[in-house]
Amino acid sequence: MQAWLCTTPTGVDALQWTELPTPEPGAGEVLVEIKAASLNFPDLLIVQGKYQIKPPLPFVPGSEFAGVVRAVGAGVRQLQVGQHVACLSGTGGFGTHVIAPAAACVPLPADFPLVDAAAFIMTYATSHHALIDRAQLAAGETVLVLGAAGGVGTAAIQIAKAAGARVIAAASSDEKCALCASLGADATINYGAADLREALKAATGGKGPDVVYDPVGGALAEPAFRSIAWRGRYLVVGFAAGPIPALPWNLALLKGASLVGVFWGDFARREPQANAAMMATLLEWYRQGKIKPVIDCTMELSQLPTAYARMGSRAVMGKLVLTR
Repeated sequence: MQAWLCTTPTGVDALQWTELPTPEPGAGEVLVEIKAASLNFPDLLIVQGKYQIKPPLPFVPGSEFAGVVRAVGAGVRQLQVGQHVACLSGTGGFGTHVIAPAAACVPLPADFPLVDAAAFIMTYATSHHALIDRAQLAAGETVLVLGAAGGVGTAAIQIAKAAGARVIAAASSDEKCALCASLGADATINYGAADLREALKAATGGKGPDVVYDPVGGALAEPAFRSIAWRGRYLVVGFAAGPIPALPWNLALLKGASLVGVFWGDFARREPQANAAMMATLLEWYRQGKIKPVIDCTMELSQLPTAYARMGSRAVMGKLVLTR
């Protein structure tokens, strides 16, 4: 097998395309031949040594992938050789093969495109857990999605619309706002050109959004929280902008608002049955056409450094997927 190997977490330039022995699965594991792997923001942080999870060196980055089971280890009953699966294992995706825990692999219908499958779990599971479970989003409520043209943002728009909510999509350019409108957003805000608070007042008649979905953090967090509706829920999803904001706590008091943490990975670990039920719902929604990953572009796996550069420049709309 071959893979992009990180021997020192100093950045993308330190990755090397390396030939490695093809491993054999142990008990409870499967060997997956990778056909597609998506690039997520944590994949950039992890090779820079900035992610909260720091795998032992050396490691193969790539958190999310889809492919074909080529071998199964002892005790694996739910998967068979030749089966198509998607997996979010944290590492290992940027190679030709990977050993994955069988329990982490989602069996796919035969007609589920592997490019879509590689771009599915992280964004849709995060967004569904955030909006439906943590925020308890109700039909008719208004959701503000920050960073709405990114992977989790585009998933959040689709899930909020499937739940019957009104969606205000906020992004950093007119091009990104146009993408959000094409996905069903009821209103858009280009926060690169407009004052976020004033635009939200206009879009909500002064009421503010009931739910704020924030994977961005940084300077947008405080004006968004100041704009939230009474009894609003502010979902802390991530910090793509870099800085972790420090919010004045009196804002939560004055608005009767909740600051709600979203950590889908630990939800999946702590509540596996609830997570499995959620994934079944998402697969059914995909089958029904309610949700579909937005694919920015596909690149060959050999182009991983170029893919990282595109993500680092914040040019990606939806998900970037590497194929082989």
